[in-house]
Amino acid sequence: MIEAVIWDFGGVFTSSPFEAFNRYERERGLPENLIRKINSTNHLENAWAKFERAEIDLGGFDIAFAAEARALGYDVPGRDVIPLLAGDFRPEMIEALRRIKTKFKTGCITNNVPSMDTSGADRPANLYRREIVELFDHMIESSKIGLRKPDPKIYLLMCEKLGVEPSACVYLDDLGGNCKPARALGMTTIKVDSAAQAIGELEAATGMSLR
Repeated sequence: MIEAVIWDFGGVFTSSPFEAFNRYERERGLPENLIRKINSTNHLENAWAKFERAEIDLGGFDIAFAAEARALGYDVPGRDVIPLLAGDFRPEMIEALRRIKTKFKTGCITNNVPSMDTSGADRPANLYRREIVELFDHMIESSKIGLRKPDPKIYLLMCEKLGVEPSACVYLDDLGGNCKPARALGMTTIKVDSAAQAIGELEAATGMSLR
């Protein structure tokens, strides 16, 4: 019996940042998927991972990411990457969340960086709209707790906050690597490739009409 639906944020409620990464690469004559390659190299302890756990600040990330890019023979400042994370909102996913909220507990687990957290007047308004965030019963941000996906502990922490067992949860994420530990814990997982696909699978999992 499903009791809760847990969501990732970027790439779920917004278009994937990978699209912006590829656009940046094309504009600068860089190899396609270079940024993703940098991010996936030593992915538990690289600049990106440390920034999402708030172990380094923006200046430190700028330097560390640039060094990782140089190790591959390219010049990519870390400061260039952060603005690429904001995507276009998917209204249909937001509507699905609103409908889910009427019947199920809701949570959000997001790997983010200190400059993207949901507090403070200087947060990017186009990344975390207050009306979306307020639909979650609980939100976990990696930059605030020093823990990030795919560490299983972050999923268990959300279950504790919501008062549910993993087997009673549906989890949505645009990254398969983040779905894998959730699935191993017993959650029903949905890898978000598109809004239509994700909503269809969520309808099947919950028995609700979400459109």
